Amino acid sequence: MKVETLRDELLNAGATLVGIAEVKDALKGEISHLGRAIAICVNRNLNEDTVNLLTSLESKTARWLKQRGYRYLCIPPDSDRWKNTFISRLYPLFTHKIAATSAGLGWIGKNGLFINHRYGPRLSLATVLTDAPFQVGTAIEFSRCGDCSMCVEFCPSNALTGRNWSRYEPFTQLVRPDRCNSYKKNSRTVNGRPNCGLCINICPYGRKIFKSEVFSSEQLISRNS
Repeated sequence: MKVETLRDELLNAGATLVGIAEVKDALKGEISHLGRAIAICVNRNLNEDTVNLLTSLESKTARWLKQRGYRYLCIPPDSDRWKNTFISRLYPLFTHKIAATSAGLGWIGKNGLFINHRYGPRLSLATVLTDAPFQVGTAIEFSRCGDCSMCVEFCPSNALTGRNWSRYEPFTQLVRPDRCNSYKKNSRTVNGRPNCGLCINICPYGRKIFKSEVFSSEQLISRNS
């Protein structure tokens, strides 16, 4: 089943990147019947409320799937996980980074964040799981940070281990969360929440943001090779 129609609708509605992934092996029993993931990314540099935009894009995706008789489950944006809602309890079952890397949209950097070669770590993510038989992208298997360690060297909390991510070693510790959280508690707040963001701002990827574009996994590989 081709996904171009849905992808075009989401891009026209404000999505920055859209990809399809095979994720059945990453799902636990409760949701293992939804073997495809629609990874939706929005550029945080846009002058919009990215959480509301991602939620709107998920709703549009859900309607599209429902009209065609497919089952689905919307996993809301990461920045919404603090809310005490039923859906927030699904985060331990599935993470957006799995969908986005499996769709070939990017990799996990030494800062522990999802990174796209064009937009860097400046993307907010959401995922819709479904049983629709979409064609899927080719997963990115290894970090493409190379020898760059700017985020590690300049992290004020010394929270980054400097290790490279790999799909084959998913439990390698990239970030020491206790150090990161301790530093942020003593830093200035944004909208009442702890904030640092240096590892985002210093990343060479994404410093020049271009217009919205969606790539096939083959294009992503060729542009980064």
